[in-house]
Amino acid sequence: MNTTTQIVMSHADWWALFGHYLALSLLGVGGAITTAPDMQRYLVQQQHWLSDPQFNAAIAIAQAAPGPNVLFIALLGWNIGLNAGGGAAAWPMGLFGMLVTMTGIMLPSSVLTFMATRWGHRNRERRDVRAFKQGMAPIVIALLIATGWILATTHHNPATDWKLWLLTAATTVIVWRTKIHLLWLLGAGALLGALGWV
Repeated sequence: MNTTTQIVMSHADWWALFGHYLALSLLGVGGAITTAPDMQRYLVQQQHWLSDPQFNAAIAIAQAAPGPNVLFIALLGWNIGLNAGGGAAAWPMGLFGMLVTMTGIMLPSSVLTFMATRWGHRNRERRDVRAFKQGMAPIVIALLIATGWILATTHHNPATDWKLWLLTAATTVIVWRTKIHLLWLLGAGALLGALGWV
């Protein structure tokens, strides 16, 4: 079943699409998927740039694929570009649609994160900044421990896999007490796993 719909998009339409994703970027608290209802309203119901099956398939494919959930936005842009291109121009327009939607969704939140990080670094001696960092540290550590526990106990029995737990404890101490980069530790763990030691 072919769900591709031929559409005509002007320069103003592309700018409107870009602007819509710029606005959605700062509303995506909890991930870009939280803004999907507004995307469906705008792209399918209001502008008719996508069909319902195209919209639903883009989300389903992106969620089933490994990687960040923001991939569905690239697929939405790809489909809009394919619909606007047609024929020999379909692939270049699909790539252009991906560029428009991904740049729109990533740019504001990335710039905000960068600027907030720089501001926090410049003002790291302020009492409120220090308090925020100190208050967040236990939360982040607890979430990391909880994630590690879930990942470790899903496929392993804590009572019988003592080597794995020993490696986990050693890695924790190394991260805590040294400045060795995490990638070295991940590589060492992968090597130990490939050799069958854990």
